[in-house]
Amino acid sequence: MHYLERTIDGGKARFVAYAPSNTPEVDPDLRRTAVLIIPGGGYAMTSDREAEPIALRFLAEGYAAFVLRYSVAPDVYPTALLQAAEAMRLIRAHADEWHVDAGRVAVLGFSAGGHLAANLATTAGDGDLREHGIDPDAVRPNALMLAYPVITSGPMAHRGSFENLLGNRKDDAALRAELSIERHIDAKTPPVFVWHTMTDGSVPVENTLMLVQACRDAGVSVEAHLFPEGPHGLALGTAQTARAGQAEDIVPCVQHWPELAAAWLERTFA
Repeated sequence: MHYLERTIDGGKARFVAYAPSNTPEVDPDLRRTAVLIIPGGGYAMTSDREAEPIALRFLAEGYAAFVLRYSVAPDVYPTALLQAAEAMRLIRAHADEWHVDAGRVAVLGFSAGGHLAANLATTAGDGDLREHGIDPDAVRPNALMLAYPVITSGPMAHRGSFENLLGNRKDDAALRAELSIERHIDAKTPPVFVWHTMTDGSVPVENTLMLVQACRDAGVSVEAHLFPEGPHGLALGTAQTARAGQAEDIVPCVQHWPELAAAWLERTFA
């Protein structure tokens, strides 16, 4: 297996690759689907629980997995978006070396990381990418997977995420609208997989419902799973990713989401 770490953006972000090796006993020319994992943390930090444990789970399913530890506050938009674009460029540039199919690269974002993933996958950030000399279509993922994502900057917004993301521009209504993902779902948006819990007290489930409606309106394929219980930030929903002393983070019904996501990926890239 290729395991490597690289820095991005002058060392402000970290990119970690878990890319299985090929073997002549199975298929020496195998090209795997890749999953770029973007942890959450309200644009204030990047969660350990939504990083390596997720990568190892998808690695076990036969995917190449990559984790982006992007810049957070006091760095502001579009710093993290540019770093996510560079992570996508790296995966596709090294597709041969890492045995990846460059046309089957999914991005998986959690919470605020879901906002970043969706910003990259939709046309929300296209203008900012072009301003920095990046072709948005060259770094757009082929599939978008989201876990309890921050989507809207409107009344159901997770305020802290947008305050950290925008810094002293947090009251700029035009910029907030630009970064409200449900406004930017269109024909360029790749197929979407999303899950959320109905009792999420930090990022209301309405964020996912808005996303689903926007996908329906734009004719974008979407698979959504709403689980009846569980707090925000469940990661795998297992003891492995439960916060210290937080038994409520162990939610059996939620534990099935990686299997559902893997099955969705197989159908999406069939």
